[in-house]
This record gives sequence, C-alpha cells and structure tokens, in this order.
Amino acid sequence: MAIVTYYEKPGCKGNLRQKLLLAAAGHTVRAKSLKDELWTADRLLAFLGKLEIGEWFNPSAPAIKSGEIVPTNLGFEEALHLLLDNPLLVRRPLMEVDNGAMTERMVGFKVEAVDAWIGLNNIELPEGNIEACVHGPEGHGSCGSHALEEAAGHRPEETSHDRCGSH
Repeated sequence: MAIVTYYEKPGCKGNLRQKLLLAAAGHTVRAKSLKDELWTADRLLAFLGKLEIGEWFNPSAPAIKSGEIVPTNLGFEEALHLLLDNPLLVRRPLMEVDNGAMTERMVGFKVEAVDAWIGLNNIELPEGNIEACVHGPEGHGSCGSHALEEAAGHRPEETSHDRCGSH
C-alpha cells in the first residue's frame, strides 16, 4: 500500500471522506494543511503543471462560485500568483506518493483516477461525487461523513461537525 502525503483544508468534511476512503483501502495518509504549507511556484506547478489553468482552481471556493474569479479567463502568471497568495483557491486535495524511483502527484479526487493510480481495493464508495463539497444545497445532513467516520472506528462524540460552516 502507498504512503500518501495529502494536502487538505483542515476541517473540510469532503477531504475527511477522501482520507477515510484512502485509509479504508489500506493506504497510510499523512495529512498536511494546504494553507500552512510554504508553496513556491515550482512546487505548486509540480502538481498543477500538466492541467489546464481552469483545472487548477477549487470550484467550491467562494470567489469562484460567486464569479469574482473566473479561472478560464486568467493567464498563467495571474492564476499562479492568485494560488500562491491564497492556497485555499487550489483544487484539492493535492496528493503525492514517493515510490522510491520517483514522486507521483495527483490533483483532486476523481475515484477512477485514484483507483488507477494507487488502488482503492474495491472498497464500498459513498454515493455522489466524492470530490464535491459535501454540504451541497441540503446542508450538513447530506454529507454522509458520520457514517464514514463510524466505519473508520470513530465514535460520534470524537468527531467535530460543528466546524462545517468553515468551508
């Protein structure tokens, strides 16, 4: 199984669901805060460089959802500077696995791509888009993170759902 360095927004229930899936598949997850990491252009481009600029951005970020920032209208330098100035605009998670010979990286959590990359070992997947914000229009009750946390052995009183508004 892989050791996955997983850059996330701490407290994000969507990222929690993804980490629990990786752990359930037998992988070791080393979570790091996306916003606390000291990103350089080269380091960030190691993840994003092969993607179109529009794919660099978190579509659930308030500035993206409101139309304040339209990623497809940005040039390379402008987009990179926005992400370096505010890493929470970066599409997440950023994941990397060092397999000895090289470091492989992935942006986002498309189940099929993650399965092909490191394997999800036929674990049962939750319904819906695992990459989307878990709260959706129905609010916190639709996130499904309670069941995943319990499946991972966490008792409800050990988990904190009171931070859900911090997305």
